[in-house]
Amino acid sequence: MTLESPNILVVDDTPANLHLLSGMLKDRGCKVRPVSSGQEALQAAQRIPPDLILLDINMPEMNGYEVCRHLKADPKLRDIPVLFISALSDTADKVRAFGAGGVDYVIKPFQFAEVDARVQTHLELRRQKRALQESYERLKELERLRDSLTHMIVHDMRSPLTTILTSLELLKAVMPAQPPELARVFQAARGSTAMLTEMVTQLLDISRLEAGRMPLHKTQCDLAKTAQEVIHSLAASAAGRHLRLSAPDPVIALCDADILRRIISNLVGNALKFSPKEGEIDISIAREQAAVRVAVKDNGSGVPPEYHQKIFEKFGQAESKEKKLGTGLGLTFCKLAVEAHGGRIGLDSQVGQGSTFWFTLPL
Repeated sequence: MTLESPNILVVDDTPANLHLLSGMLKDRGCKVRPVSSGQEALQAAQRIPPDLILLDINMPEMNGYEVCRHLKADPKLRDIPVLFISALSDTADKVRAFGAGGVDYVIKPFQFAEVDARVQTHLELRRQKRALQESYERLKELERLRDSLTHMIVHDMRSPLTTILTSLELLKAVMPAQPPELARVFQAARGSTAMLTEMVTQLLDISRLEAGRMPLHKTQCDLAKTAQEVIHSLAASAAGRHLRLSAPDPVIALCDADILRRIISNLVGNALKFSPKEGEIDISIAREQAAVRVAVKDNGSGVPPEYHQKIFEKFGQAESKEKKLGTGLGLTFCKLAVEAHGGRIGLDSQVGQGSTFWFTLPL
């Protein structure tokens, strides 16, 4: 559509009205297609969708309300603005017209200055809406290209990172007796490389989950046993913090055991990261009707309410004056992985009163 020559469909069963409106709109530089029945209007709109439709109500066989409802039911035509022009002046008629999908209403006999002003307004709104949609589509395409490039780079990073980590392990094996300073360097290098490798894995998995291409190998999984395994694996990094598990034994759910382990590990690791020394972290598992609820509670600084949703977004982080309160990727992975299992995830937290990250899975 261009502002110089908008395409307008005029529908009226009165030849005089049709001739008058068509002539006036043509004088304004519009391309006008006049039709005298509802059925003709639908056929004309389907053949070449117009930028705007001027529609009479009282017509034989198919009235304007029916025509408008048919237009709004067609995905290809539903966004075309419909301006009713009718001799019906009751409020009920106007309400019915807007209820059918009309955007405006002009009462006959009309003044062309009024019709022209309303036509120009709705054509401009239509132009702006299309421009916004085109901008949105371009933005989506740029985001797709960005994600594809990121995925390619991250995928190619995995192999060299694995090589570096393996090489560090080999160096440690052939140099068992290391000076303290060198041992610290090795430990820092191994830790940083392992962290980068985990970030790469999370990014790749998040991309697959977003695209719906993450295979889930579901089996009957004991959640209590899995949580206990996570506690055991993170015991060394607890650094004085107390990890407790409260769960009936067993709690069976149909899920991917490896992914479930990573979800719980992410949530517990997050709690460890933001809990004070000598802090307490409680992991609880409970049945709730047709679902099971897993919760990880800490007594850290808490998360402000405005960040409760943001921290589950990709690279979303909540910040306080002291430190960042989100991991950026781990919680995004948890959210997508839980939802891929048909569950829900959330956060209950108040500043200064700790946080409880929870998720549910269907039994």
